[in-house]
Amino acid sequence: MKKAYRYRIYPTKKQAHVLHEQLALCAELYNAALQERRDAWRMCGKSITFTQQSAQLPQIKQIRPEYEGIYSQVLQDVLHRVDKAFQAFFRRVKAGQTPGYPRFKSRLRYGSLTYPQFGFGLDEQGKLSLAKVGHLKLVMHRPFKGIVKTATITRSATGK
Repeated sequence: MKKAYRYRIYPTKKQAHVLHEQLALCAELYNAALQERRDAWRMCGKSITFTQQSAQLPQIKQIRPEYEGIYSQVLQDVLHRVDKAFQAFFRRVKAGQTPGYPRFKSRLRYGSLTYPQFGFGLDEQGKLSLAKVGHLKLVMHRPFKGIVKTATITRSATGK
C-alpha cells in the first residue's frame, strides 16, 4: 500500500532561492522537451521517446552549466512528465475523447520537484536532506511508517 505524507519545510533564504531557480529551470526543460517533440513530429513525422530525450541530458548540462545544480533524477522526472502528458494525450485520442494537447508551462504553473529514488534523506533531528540543495528544516508533525521511496517538493499557492 502506498501512503503519502505531507510535511512543511522551512528553507533558508538561500535555499528558497535555489529551489525557485531549480523550478524555473525544470519548467524551461519541460518546455524544451515539449517543443522538441512537437517540432520532430511537424518536420519529420517522427515521435521522440523519453529514452532519446534523457540521453541528451549530459549534453544539455555541458552546454548549459546551470543545469549542473539540479540533481539528475529530478531532470529525468521532468522528462517523464512530458512523456506522461503525451501518453495521456494519445490515450484520449484513441478513446475518442477531447484530447487536449500537452501545454507549455510557465514558471508559475510548474510547481514541484520530484526526487524519485535517491538524492534525499530524512533524519531524526527534523532535517530533510536534498541533493544539490542542502539540509532543510522540516516539521514532522507525525511520524511516517515504512520506507520513503519518493520525495516531492511542492510550492504551495501561498508561495511557501
